[in-house]
Amino acid sequence: MLNSLRWKLSFLYLIAAVGLVSLMGVGTYILINRYFQQTTDLALQYKMAIEFRILKFPLPDELAQAEAIWAENNTRVTIDNNSTTKGETSSEAEEDHSEEEEHEEESEAEEYYENEHDYDDNLAAIFVVSLDKNGNPILIPNTISPPIINNPEIVSNAQVNGWDLRTVEVPGKGRVRVLTYLTGAGVPAILQTGRLLANQDRALNQYLVFMAILGGSATFLLVFVSWWLAGRSLGPAQQAWDQQQTFVSNASHELRTPLTLIRATADYGLRSQPPNENSKVLTDILNECDYMDHLVDDLLLLSRLDAHRLKMEMEAIDVADLLSESIRQIKKLEKTNGISIELKSAEGVVLADRIRIRQVLFILLDNAIRFTPQGGSIQLSAKQIAKSIQIVVSDTGKGIDPKHIPHLFDRFYQGSSPENDASRSNGLGLSIAKKLIDAQNGSIHIDSILGKGTKVQITFPIAEKKKTKPKSIGGKSNFIG
Repeated sequence: MLNSLRWKLSFLYLIAAVGLVSLMGVGTYILINRYFQQTTDLALQYKMAIEFRILKFPLPDELAQAEAIWAENNTRVTIDNNSTTKGETSSEAEEDHSEEEEHEEESEAEEYYENEHDYDDNLAAIFVVSLDKNGNPILIPNTISPPIINNPEIVSNAQVNGWDLRTVEVPGKGRVRVLTYLTGAGVPAILQTGRLLANQDRALNQYLVFMAILGGSATFLLVFVSWWLAGRSLGPAQQAWDQQQTFVSNASHELRTPLTLIRATADYGLRSQPPNENSKVLTDILNECDYMDHLVDDLLLLSRLDAHRLKMEMEAIDVADLLSESIRQIKKLEKTNGISIELKSAEGVVLADRIRIRQVLFILLDNAIRFTPQGGSIQLSAKQIAKSIQIVVSDTGKGIDPKHIPHLFDRFYQGSSPENDASRSNGLGLSIAKKLIDAQNGSIHIDSILGKGTKVQITFPIAEKKKTKPKSIGGKSNFIG
């Protein structure tokens, strides 16, 4: 029985492991991708700021801010930029510098930026394209031919907002991150800096493959360990359960013989003596023997159900005939006490074990009779719902307190007993009924309104044909009521 629990625990561990690995993988992937994008965007802005400085264009505030952030992250840039800024300030203060000196300073600045590009691989991977106001390239100051982004939307957006930053797909090149700025000058009217993201995409894909291999290995190892641990922890419980089932089964068999002898002796003494005070004692003994015999039968049946040793003979059963026969037999027991039992509309053919489904109906009808006062009524009906047949047993009895309903199928659980009920119940009836229904691929549901009555719905799979070849799940077993 606990083997299914072991599988469930291992499956839960598997789901938890896959969820954890997926969460870590997706989380780190997003973080790495965001880091790549932020680093690329900062490099594009810094490269754009360099181009603006070289071309003596007014530097936008966001580019100046990006330049400052880049300088904070790069010590060498901070030192060189400070010296460059001082040179520019002194050149502005000394208005009498000659044209030749200014040209020499510009050459030194250009040489510094070129060295800086060679020093930083983030800048070396960035290309620069100069465009006219219509977005046509006019100057490509790169050692290699960069991809030409012919996208009118980029140009129009840059003309409206002053700049544009986006990732585009270039045929044959892959994804490209492009930063576009208006210069405010005639030529070039637009500057573009961009970077191919093929290397980043390749790194991300390799990371995904690595995480898939690592996550799969970790998940497999965790499932194996969880299966082993579940077996170790559930092993003693499984052994104790098996021993309990064996004990119940053996005890039930062993109790039958003494109970039979006690009953036979009491019955002989009752019949061989004239009525006297001992007759009442002997009658009580017979009643207790009957009760114990019924209890032993129920325990033996539950033991077989728990161990999956109860054999079922599945066949097509006409529901109308089944319900009519059940009503005739229950009325012969003389327990109805003025309670009317009627069959409403019934249709369909179910696939079930005839003996066991009758046993379920007897349990439900017996409960309905016990809790329905004299003059009440019990109704049986059946209808087809999709590919199932739903059988309903409803009564006009006292109903069930809602607090008892979740526990009705627990073994030995008994709610409040009906008034003036001389019968004895061991609290196993509904538990047996549910087990029998589950063994036949059915389901049971109870609805009750306190003071108005109870309705029990049992559902069985429909038989596709009126007559089907009996499907044996084990073998035959005697009816145990």
